[in-house]
Order: sequence, then C-alpha cells, then structure tokens
Amino acid sequence: MPILPECLRPGDTVALVSPASPPPDPKAIDPAIAAIESLGFRVKLGRNARRRNGYLAGSDRERADDLMRAFADTKVRGIFCVRGGYGSARLLPLLDYKLIHRNPKVFVGYSDLTSLHCALLVKAGLVSFHGPMAVSDFLGRDTAPTRECLLRTVQMPAAAGSILKGCARPSISILRSGAAAGQIIGGNLSVLCATVGTPWQPPFRGRILFLEDVDERPYRIDRLLTHLLNAGLLQQVAGVAVGICTGCEDPAGKRTRESRQTLKDVLAERLRPLDIPVVIGLPFGHTSPNATLPFGGHALLDARRGDLVIAKAAVS
Repeated sequence: MPILPECLRPGDTVALVSPASPPPDPKAIDPAIAAIESLGFRVKLGRNARRRNGYLAGSDRERADDLMRAFADTKVRGIFCVRGGYGSARLLPLLDYKLIHRNPKVFVGYSDLTSLHCALLVKAGLVSFHGPMAVSDFLGRDTAPTRECLLRTVQMPAAAGSILKGCARPSISILRSGAAAGQIIGGNLSVLCATVGTPWQPPFRGRILFLEDVDERPYRIDRLLTHLLNAGLLQQVAGVAVGICTGCEDPAGKRTRESRQTLKDVLAERLRPLDIPVVIGLPFGHTSPNATLPFGGHALLDARRGDLVIAKAAVS
C-alpha cells in the first residue's frame, strides 16, 4: 500500500522549491510566498529557488539538493513547487528515495512535475499531489476553487470527494459511460510518456488514468496516445479522466483539409475503443480552477454523471 503523508495544519512550515524551470521573473516568488502564507502556512524558500541556469532553476545537483533538504528537514511538513517548465526528469537519478520513504511529506505540483510524482510513487511508495504551483496558480484571478480543493485534499484525513465542488461543468463531456474505481495515476501526457521504459514508469494495470497537456496540437496528442497504445499501457487501465488541455487545438486560421481533427475527435478515436469509462474536460491541468489529485490515491471515475471523486483520504 502507498504511504500517505501526514496532513498539513495551519501554522505548518512548507518548503517552496524550483525542481524544474525558474520563474520568468524571480520577483514573482515574493507574492507567491505571500499567497501561500495567506493559506495559513509558513514558507521556507529553497536555497536555489530563484536561481537561473538557462531554462533550469540551477544545476541538477542544486535543484535535487533543495528537494532533498526539504524532505530531510524535520520542521518542514510539506513541499510546494514554484513552477514547472522543464527539468524534473533530470533529478530522478539523484534523489535518495530511501530517505524520502522515511520522511513522507505532502508534495504538490503538476505539469513537468509529473516526472517526480511517478518517481515518488514507484521508488518511495509515496502518495503525492498533482495540484497548483506557487507562481502559475496562486497568483491568477479566481483562484478560490483551486485553493479550496488543495486544502480539503491535503489538510483533511478524509475523502476529498468530487473535484467539481465549486466548479462549473460546461467543458465536461462523456466519451464512454460507466464507472471505475482504483488507484489514480497520470499527469501531463507528454511527460508521462517520457517515463515509459524507465525505472520510474508507474504501473497502469487497473488504474484510473488522468491526463492533461498544454500547447500540443491534436496530431501530437494523437502521437502520444498512440505511443501508450503501442506500448500496451492504455489497454491496462480501468478508466481515463482527461483534464482541460489548453492550447491543444489547431488555430482556426491554419486549419487545412489535413488538420481538420479536433482534440475531441482524437480523444474519441484513440480512447473509445478501449471500452472503459472516459470523461474529458474535467477541471485540472493548465487551467483555472486546477483541482488537486492525489497521485497514487484512490478515486472513482463516474462516467455517468461526468465526475471524478477522490474516494479515500490521501493524507493521514
């Protein structure tokens, strides 16, 4: 059974780290810290959180050290990430998974952080949280549903329930009706595909797979899903939940006869034949609100009502 981290409580210290890319403006970290503090937490900023080394927030060793210091620090109860971008996968061989296993903590992030979610579950047996990041999610408008979902998921040792609480439903569509329950894994589709064939590839069999992506044209989404099909992985899952895939349509002005397929066309063609429940357009990913999903936790995919329900506590 996966390890559940202890729940976060008001007044707890959380580390803020940059495991991937730095923020475009390092000063953006300051209002992000204030936003996290407004949730009732104290913030300990990673030594290299503001550092820039090209498109990375410091060297691989510096970023890995920040992450390991956060897990080893007994005063730190949770770890939030500044942003995604690129670079998390470069840290996977550098982490001490035995130390992480001995010091389970709430770890929150998404997008490029999908690599770390996979590794934490596979190598440390730890449930982590595909959820908002400090700069990209806490500072936008209408962040209340995102924050509320995060807090009820990581602060309460009880099932967080439907990810639709406080959210509108206009984008949701059911591709294949039904219901499925089980451990939930997934994340950013392109990053998840990059774990295939590596020691950090998560198990797919019997899982509820959640997927999202950003700025990928429909044919690229097709290619990524086809890769998972060709690897025999999509055929193993019990259900598929697709989030909001922002910027994943061909620009209207560039549509040609060869690129008429929409994202929904691709998802239907690739996922319907699996004969499992499939819901698309759920409120998670590069969108607002961005619901928090426990990677390795237990969920119910309700493809009759079009809902994803966190069915068991993801923290202790």
